[in-house]
Amino acid sequence: MKARPAYQVKEYMADGSIEEIKIWQIPRTEDKPHGLKYSFVYIVANERVIGYDNFEGKGDHRHYEGKEYAYAFENLEKLWHDFKEDVQRFKEDIR
Repeated sequence: MKARPAYQVKEYMADGSIEEIKIWQIPRTEDKPHGLKYSFVYIVANERVIGYDNFEGKGDHRHYEGKEYAYAFENLEKLWHDFKEDVQRFKEDIR
């Protein structure tokens, strides 16, 4: 089975920021035991300030303001929640 797009959305916010979410179904592997490849990004002024992904060879991880952290993937619902929570925290911090 090849990667199959499962979900994709790109939202342009009133403040000029962008949220983009991409999810693909893929074969389960040691690197991706959940059978998903994903990329969740929040972009401000053409710069990724928050991101969650599982880029080849790196496993599940998150980016927050230029730093990279391991991320313990549980399920898509929690991933979505964690991403939205980080976006909200970032917005509150820059006010």
